[in-house]
Amino acid sequence: MGFYISVEPNARIYVEDLNPASNKIILFVHGWPGNHNLFEYQFNQLPKMGYRCIGIDCRGFGRSDKPWFGYDYNRLADDLRSVVDALNLQNFTLGGHSTGGAICVRYMSRHNGYGVSKLALFAAAAPSLIRRPYFPYGLPKEAVLNIIKGIYTDRPKTLREFGKMIFYNPVSNALSDWIFQLGLQAASWSTAAIAHTWLDEEGLFDDLTTINVPTLILHGLNDQVCLYPLAIAQRNSIKDSMLVPFDACGHFLFYDQREKFNQELIRFIKE
Repeated sequence: MGFYISVEPNARIYVEDLNPASNKIILFVHGWPGNHNLFEYQFNQLPKMGYRCIGIDCRGFGRSDKPWFGYDYNRLADDLRSVVDALNLQNFTLGGHSTGGAICVRYMSRHNGYGVSKLALFAAAAPSLIRRPYFPYGLPKEAVLNIIKGIYTDRPKTLREFGKMIFYNPVSNALSDWIFQLGLQAASWSTAAIAHTWLDEEGLFDDLTTINVPTLILHGLNDQVCLYPLAIAQRNSIKDSMLVPFDACGHFLFYDQREKFNQELIRFIKE
């Protein structure tokens, strides 16, 4: 069931809510530059097991409204809180992939983990997607600057090149094309603005230390986007966390190792 939730006077967030009668709730937050459809395999399988799966399209992406402003992690976390409040969600598992993981981390800090009983981070872009003088484990800053330049000059080509980085195991051309099309559904200004946020945001380092719920960290050892040392930094900063490395797995771990992904996520929720 799909519907919209207003988060600001000129911004509505699209929400897909599957199996809403269940009280076993997982709220998924997607990464850049996709939308909730990236979790298709989870939405196909987990409701069969009795779970309520809620996916959102972050502002500027998918079917959500695409305002000019609001692409910093504070505003994106506030959008998430608006969804939680509108659906009256309590005692739910919050899961985020890549930039969506960073949004979840900010939500946990900014909103004191409101309603969240467990947190799951999937190849999360935290504490920093890029290298910094005190954190030499991310991508070179120049790589992100090139992405931003490419978005403004040839967005389809830039997204195609990004698509070559996200898998470790081969996928069909059809699947690759589908993910490419999901990226094109975003607004170009939204796509660029999120990339700017990667450069400017440093508060996630402190945010990680405020998380006070059991946390699962799933991360591919062969991730070329959010490099594996980010997962180690997350584990070291979140006091009640468990890191599960995925061998032979890239950034899109929910496709690269989809069976293992679902198994680990459900095992964690059941504990």
